[in-house]
Amino acid sequence: MTRYSRQERFVPIGPEGQERLRSARVLVVGSGALGSALAETMVRAGVGGLTVVDRDIVEASNLQRQALFDEEDAARARPKAVAAEARLRRLNSDVAVRGIVADVDPSNADGLVREADLVLDGTDNFETRYLVNDVCLQARVPWIYGACVAAHGTALLIRPGRTPCLRCVIGERPAPGSAETCDTVGVVGPIVQVVAGVQAAEALKLLVADEEALLPGLAAVDLWQGTFEVMDLRGREPWCPSCVEQRFDYASSTARTSSVLCGRDAVQLRGEAETVVDLQTLAARLRPAGEVMSNDHLVRFRAPDAELVVFADGRAIVKGVADVARARAVYARYVGA
Repeated sequence: MTRYSRQERFVPIGPEGQERLRSARVLVVGSGALGSALAETMVRAGVGGLTVVDRDIVEASNLQRQALFDEEDAARARPKAVAAEARLRRLNSDVAVRGIVADVDPSNADGLVREADLVLDGTDNFETRYLVNDVCLQARVPWIYGACVAAHGTALLIRPGRTPCLRCVIGERPAPGSAETCDTVGVVGPIVQVVAGVQAAEALKLLVADEEALLPGLAAVDLWQGTFEVMDLRGREPWCPSCVEQRFDYASSTARTSSVLCGRDAVQLRGEAETVVDLQTLAARLRPAGEVMSNDHLVRFRAPDAELVVFADGRAIVKGVADVARARAVYARYVGA
């Protein structure tokens, strides 16, 4: 019996499909709830290479639904990409796993996507999803959108030039604060597994070249109401700026903008390009002012009036604030300009 014998006995995959998986390179953008489940499924299935990119750290509130992490990861404030890589390597040493601590933005998205045969969406915001949509269309790399909140969620396979893109289906990006988030309405663990399961199933179909089995459009599920439906979406919208007009607004942006993290009561500040922070020096300087925890990737600082996480690339997440101006003021007070 081989490691993948049960999977190979499934006729639509078989030994030939397993070999296709072995040669596949998959990129998972975000390693939170969906990203954790997707990355684990792909590694257990035996893909040849898996890259996980995430900008955040593990916190206690993640543990209810983010299956790759444990209490020690949260206590040590490990970057999710680092913790995910360590866990995934233990699950399957045959897979080349790489974890990258970074925010996916126009400066790095193209390079990440062009290294992959398939991109899986494990993000928690539409800004990154629309960027991934643009870059995948440009690079002609398929990607699978997924989202869940409360007890309902959706999934959609996007094949550049062959199916509608995310902008065709959803339209313009929802305004900040207009969509439900896990922090505003909560989320139950089972919906994560269901949506990730649909995404992963579509991924396996695509990677083993069983195109006839692919869903024809958007899958929507509500576990509390007990509904599952698939909307047939076979035609692209003639007005779509991205896949019809080939105008890639999100991928062409050059601004390194800071942003409010939707539903998080936090702001992400982006540093200048090529910034490198001496984390050891910063940690030593901050200790007299509050509680400090540091590792090779970040410094987390807590004071009575502030909490922030500073990464080696100059990026920072400032918690307990609702606007960029306030976040910059906190950052300037404790870290500097």
